[in-house]
Amino acid sequence: MTFTSLKPQIETIISSEKPVNERLKNICELLEAQIPHYNWVGFYFKNGDKNELKLGPYVGEPTDHTIIPFGKGICGQVAVSNKNFVVPDVSAQDNYIACSITVKAEIVIPIFVNGVNIGQIDIDSNTPDPFTEGDERFLEFVCEKVASIL
Repeated sequence: MTFTSLKPQIETIISSEKPVNERLKNICELLEAQIPHYNWVGFYFKNGDKNELKLGPYVGEPTDHTIIPFGKGICGQVAVSNKNFVVPDVSAQDNYIACSITVKAEIVIPIFVNGVNIGQIDIDSNTPDPFTEGDERFLEFVCEKVASIL
């Protein structure tokens, strides 16, 4: 499955009449099922007025990390930096929150609504250094589409 062939499927999910959280879960399911190196796919969103992220819909192993303070871990750093964060080797990161011993790499892409970082898509991989610029561009596309329904 190529990123190009997944784009229309993302657009179909986004344009459906289902509740937003159901559409987000459907996106997680699609990505996890169709991209072999995506082993955990989920969304985190800013938790109201607090400087923390709250776990949204996801697919993969259950996680204890339902709340992440801004600045903590990869997701918390993206909440502060407003920039993509690609981690080829999570063991080399000082500020990494381990979710599972099987996770080798992570990519986090922020979601912007009206120029404000309101959340992110977070993907863990059990494959070392699997993420390419293609992953980044595709996930930026996904985040733009998600932003349109938030």
